Amino acid sequence: MTDPAVDTGRRTFVLVDGENIDATLGQILGRRPAAEERPRWERVTDYLAQWSDQPVTGLFFLDASNGHLPMSFVQALIAMGYRPVPLSGADDEKVVDIGIQRTLAALRDHDADVVLVSHDADFVPQVRDLLDGRRRVALAGFREFMSGHLTALGLPFLDLEHDVESFRTMLPRVRVIPLTEFQPEEFLR
Repeated sequence: MTDPAVDTGRRTFVLVDGENIDATLGQILGRRPAAEERPRWERVTDYLAQWSDQPVTGLFFLDASNGHLPMSFVQALIAMGYRPVPLSGADDEKVVDIGIQRTLAALRDHDADVVLVSHDADFVPQVRDLLDGRRRVALAGFREFMSGHLTALGLPFLDLEHDVESFRTMLPRVRVIPLTEFQPEEFLR
């Protein structure tokens, strides 16, 4: 395996749609998630460094249109090796989506692999444009909430809870379980 600390030039970019993941967690929990119920984002980049066998750059997109940055969260992201991308725009603009779309489009000109952490169909054209045979492209999130338009692209999918193990506790999810992964003990607790 490549040592992630050694920069070989090629890397994996992880684009995190923080709003989308937080909203999806809210749907799973039936309420706003508490800090301890959110993903451990360092586990995501650690997992992806092993998965891709190359250095990982995490870009975490935030809506800062109100002029406020959640500094403790931003500092935590930086400490975990992420590059926060705080964006602002007009009230009618989906600034995080636009920022991710532009970044996906810019990545076409880079020798890099890409993992999109979002369930949002708004990214289908830009993700499809990256499927040029020169790079690995994958999706991460919760399969049962992933846009059918994204899954139709046939990309590898990494479940944030079950594959990446980015949560400290088991989430109350109802998901289709492949029989090869079925563990009866999970239902006997």
